[in-house]
Amino acid sequence: MHDKKLYGTSTVGTKGQIVIPADAREQLGIDHGDRLYVIGSPQSGVVVLLKEDKIESFIEKMNLQVEEFRAIKNSKDI
Repeated sequence: MHDKKLYGTSTVGTKGQIVIPADAREQLGIDHGDRLYVIGSPQSGVVVLLKEDKIESFIEKMNLQVEEFRAIKNSKDI
């Protein structure tokens, strides 16, 4: 099971900005200038921030798995 931690709370300011708690930034490796993707579900009100470098890594892994799947499928079609 993955470790999950509540780092505290953030308040949305008048310009729509939030401050990520220092402990969260330190433990999650979030640095000044890092690009975070905001993903959410309007129905549930859930908001998730994802580091760009983690998204790129995830996409690379998925592409490799798709290529492996195609190779297996093609070998069965022969």
